[in-house]
Parts: sequence; C-alpha cells; structure tokens
Amino acid sequence: MKFLGNRRINMNKFIGCLVLSALTTMPAFAQSGTNSPYSQYGLGDLTDEGVGFNKGMGGVGYGFHKGNEVNPLNPASYASIDSVTMIFDGGLSGQITNFKEGGRKLNAKSGGFDYIMGALRLFPRVGLTFGVKPYSNIGYDYTTTMSLDDQSSKMTGIYKGDGGLNQLFIGAGFRLFKSLFVGFNAAYLWGEVNRTVRTSTTSSVNTLLKDYEASISNYKLDFGVQYTQPLNVKDELTIGAVFSPGHHLNCDPSCRIISSNATIAKADTTTYTISNGYSIPTSFGVGVAYNHDQKLRVGADFKFQKWGSIDYPAFENNTYTLRSGLLKDSYKLNVGAEWIPNPRSTRSVFHHIRYRVGAGYTTPYYYINGQDGPKDLQLSLGLGIPIINAYNNRSILNISAQWQHRSADNLITENTFRLNIGITFNERWFSKMKIE
Repeated sequence: MKFLGNRRINMNKFIGCLVLSALTTMPAFAQSGTNSPYSQYGLGDLTDEGVGFNKGMGGVGYGFHKGNEVNPLNPASYASIDSVTMIFDGGLSGQITNFKEGGRKLNAKSGGFDYIMGALRLFPRVGLTFGVKPYSNIGYDYTTTMSLDDQSSKMTGIYKGDGGLNQLFIGAGFRLFKSLFVGFNAAYLWGEVNRTVRTSTTSSVNTLLKDYEASISNYKLDFGVQYTQPLNVKDELTIGAVFSPGHHLNCDPSCRIISSNATIAKADTTTYTISNGYSIPTSFGVGVAYNHDQKLRVGADFKFQKWGSIDYPAFENNTYTLRSGLLKDSYKLNVGAEWIPNPRSTRSVFHHIRYRVGAGYTTPYYYINGQDGPKDLQLSLGLGIPIINAYNNRSILNISAQWQHRSADNLITENTFRLNIGITFNERWFSKMKIE
C-alpha cells in the first residue's frame, strides 16, 4: 500500500488496471502501419521497436538509461527507473509515402497506434516494464501487367497482403553492482501473415489464385546488459549489449492454389501445408552512449540479425516447401543525440525542451528475384516538450519527424515522411506520505 497526498493506491489493482488497458489496445495493432510492396517479403517490414525518444534520435538506445523514461531497446535499462515514479508511455504515427518506378509515381498514406508501455520500480535495484509493441507490418495492394511472348495478349497480376506480428511483453532490469545492469524481455508474439496473388491473361478464361496464410502464436526473448563508467564528475560512458535467440515459431503456413474457369464456373483447389515453416533469427546488438552533465547524450548502435541461416516457405515447381537462400543476414547502424539547454533551470520551460537528431542505415534481410532487397536510410529530428501544470512537471510530449529512403537496383524507390507523436507520463505516484 502506498500514499499519494491523502489518497491510497492498491498496487495489485493498479497494476491490473494498467495490464487491462494494454490488453484492450491489442486489436489496434492488427491494423497495418505500412503500404509498401516490400512488406510482401519475409515476415514483413520490421519495426525499430523504440518509443518516442528513440524515434527522435534515429532509433538509437542500447546504451541509454534514465530514471524517467522507458527504453525497451535494452531491458537492462529498466533497473534505472526511479523508485517513486510510475511511467506510462504511448505513441502513434502517420506517414505519407511516395513510390517511384521508372517514370511512374504514386503517393499513399498509412498510420496507426504504435505502442503502449508502463514501467515502475518493483523492488530496490529491480525495475519492471510491460506493454505492447510491434515486430513487423504487412500491408500492400498493387497490380502489374506484362505482355506475353506472342505480344497479342497480356498477363495481369493482383498482389494483396495484410497482417504483421506484435509483442505483448513483460520485462525486468536488475542492478547487480553500482555500474552493472542486466535485464530481459519475455514476449508473447502473435499475428497473421496473409498474402494473395491472382493472375489471369487476356487470351484465357482461366484464373489462378495463390492464397498464402499463417497464424503465429509463440514467444520471443530478449536479454540485455549495460555497464556505466564515470569519466569525471559530469561525464559518463555506457556500453550496452543485447541478445535475442532465434527459434522456430511453431506455425504451419499454408498455400491454397485455386484454378478457376469463368466459362464453366468451375474451380479446382489444392492446399499445401508446411510444418513449422516460420522462424525468427538470432540477433546481436552492441551500443555505446556518452552523457555530459545530464545536458547532452550521444549514442551509436550496431545490430546484426542472422536471417541468412533461416529457410523460408516458397511455392516453386508446383510444390510448397522450405527453401534456403531467400533470406540474408541483415546489419543495422543507428546514431543519435539529445541536447537539453539547462535541465536544472527553474525559470523557463524552454530550458527543459529536449532537442533530438539521429540517423539510421539498414541492409535488407531478403532477396528479390535473386538480387538484394532495398537498403534503408533514415534521418530524424525530434522534440521532447515538458508538460507542466499545477500537479505535474515530469511528463514529456515527444514529437519527431522521420524521412526514410528505400531503394534497390531496378526496383521501386520509396520516400516516406513520418510523423510520430507520443507521451511519456511520469508521476510520483509511489511517494510515501510523512506524518509527524
């Protein structure tokens, strides 16, 4: 039992309400946050899994830890959560994407709810975090037309897909020594992978439909460590590392082939199923962060994902089977910085605004017709604006703008402008009332 002023809070009911609120947001994560044709490959477009402050700093975060923010990129950071504070973090985003191929251009919009998380100090030296965040997004709908060898007829292909994977997770961070932190995330990973390909020709009444489906319900684990070394009174350096073991997702993807004839209104259906056909890769990450006097922090992260060792389902030569060589190892580099003019000032809110900047570069984790998929370049700018009123001066409104460029040789070029809005609600809900 804790006190807030003259109000008492039942911790079991309080945490139960927060978990319930996270569960009620789960249907919102079924909506796709992308409209990219590239999301038809692999498990879709992989998300950065960061929160508001990460997004404004180019997705960096392996070496960051503060008492008033949630950093899910490295669960070891949870051990730094303030003992008298309850943190609640949620965010949404919207984006406009310009697609360019040859001389053709097209604009599309998408967006939705991104994440919701809560964090608190559970015991001395132990921090707890829980919430819902995305893992991947699938969302596309486009048509292609090509001339056949005789030049008198054409083949039309209609490609559609939706779904993606999400994580309902709980994590804990532990302070082992003054400067050493470790932590973990344990997530329930769930979602749908739905893709259809419909082909027809102008010289035939036959239509071929390939319908790919998979329902995933499994787990995901992440482990993290951070070590902080003070350099002097005002400066410190933190090294962070993360590890996520790869494993099969214990789902059986299916491919249904439907050949229909419009003249006789007849369709032949054949269904193929692969046992345990999807997997997530083993991944490693390492990062470094420099903090100067709580005014400036700079970080750099490197991440490696072993997708190349994973076989992936494919329909080829009239059979649906696992194939090697469709996915490739992926590398990711992120850098970012945050500056606060005067964090100790009591005169102006402008002294406490957080100015953020960052960049990221990612190599593709799949091949397209034997060649590399698109490389990904991102630039970001962000602000953390304090919310100050009569009872709260620790909550932050996080706003960031991201520009993302994806391109590959002789394939579609994408330029995306994304606006992220989030709020980190931070209140001293667990302060004890002193009675004399």
